[in-house]
Amino acid sequence: MSGIKRNLEYKARKMLGMFPVVAILGARQVGKTTLAKKLSSNWKYIDLEDPDDFDLISRNPKLFFKHYPKNVIIDEAQTYPELFQILRSVVDRDRSNKGRFIITGSSSPELLSHISETLAGRIGLIELGTLKANEYYRKPLSPFYELFSEKLSPKRIISGPTPLTVTELEKLWLKGGYPEPLLEGDPLFYSQWMENYRNTYINRDIARLFPRLNKIAYQRFLTILSKLSGTIINKRDLARSIEVNEGTIREYINIAEGTFLWRSLPSFDRNVVKSIIKMPKGYIRDTGLLHYLTRIGSFEELLEDPLIGISFEAFVMEELLKGLEATLVTNWNAYYYRTRNGAEIDLLLDGPFGLLPIEIKYGTSVKLKQLTALSQFIEEHKLPLGIVINQSDSIEWVTSKIVQIPVGWI
Repeated sequence: MSGIKRNLEYKARKMLGMFPVVAILGARQVGKTTLAKKLSSNWKYIDLEDPDDFDLISRNPKLFFKHYPKNVIIDEAQTYPELFQILRSVVDRDRSNKGRFIITGSSSPELLSHISETLAGRIGLIELGTLKANEYYRKPLSPFYELFSEKLSPKRIISGPTPLTVTELEKLWLKGGYPEPLLEGDPLFYSQWMENYRNTYINRDIARLFPRLNKIAYQRFLTILSKLSGTIINKRDLARSIEVNEGTIREYINIAEGTFLWRSLPSFDRNVVKSIIKMPKGYIRDTGLLHYLTRIGSFEELLEDPLIGISFEAFVMEELLKGLEATLVTNWNAYYYRTRNGAEIDLLLDGPFGLLPIEIKYGTSVKLKQLTALSQFIEEHKLPLGIVINQSDSIEWVTSKIVQIPVGWI
């Protein structure tokens, strides 16, 4: 990852100035360790998946932190749950001392439960995703995200040349953003890496974190889940397909989400007038992994596959959420919206900036009849604007309150 600057680097450095501990969370192989080491050169590095390092801390943790009371990176912290209670006591001895420890983790349920119980108020959390397109092409984060720094306003819509072309984005859309296979550039290595990633994820990571899990059933679940990406998941039907009970499917989805392979979008259900579908929908977060699991190996195959619209939607959503995660905006959430009458909005971003409805269209233009649900939602909630993201060439207002923004701005 030489030369790649992550969008989150600025935010992470700010966090180190605010908290004694900073946690970098994210899926396996997205660059957490690389970012941690870049933030803290010459710090003591501990990999808790290395038996020697694990023994170094666990054998006598009080002695370890006596020798290393600060400037320590601890990788894959969820493998040693006792660490969090120990860190709390170390931090509390000198609470005003900031930027002492960086921890990383690739399984959020375990980490977050320990953090909330022991390190609340002492730790800053950031989530690192796979490479965002601007990172791969070594360009700064798009000025589009300045829109969220204040209350939403049509006057704050950006202008100028599109930062990235559709052609540039197609590579990241097809291949996804896992740094190592993407930067290697060898198609054979890419397919071998993806196969190894899937097998390692199931046979090592999941087996260690959830030793009682049926690995064969979980692998079948992932294969079927990839084909349901972008849809509302009917747990009963999915359970029947895999021949497990509905509770097991709920557990499987929680595992996939907690290990950052799957993103669940809750329903936006604050409309008291209309009947809202309240079940969450979700998607495989990295489109490269999605395409690998669904055996789409080239852009030509993607163009001919019925999955293309859903795949494009997932790609744009993750680009958006990775971009927003890289800002200093806090207390925001993502939703989708669907009524029982069929009105649907792909993504809603809700935060201190206000409520922003977003439609994602694969094509290069949009017809007004496609925007009926978006227009009605804007009117009902008295919003200043809504956005359509597609593959158009330029920013254009398609109605007085709906602006079309090319995907290259995201």
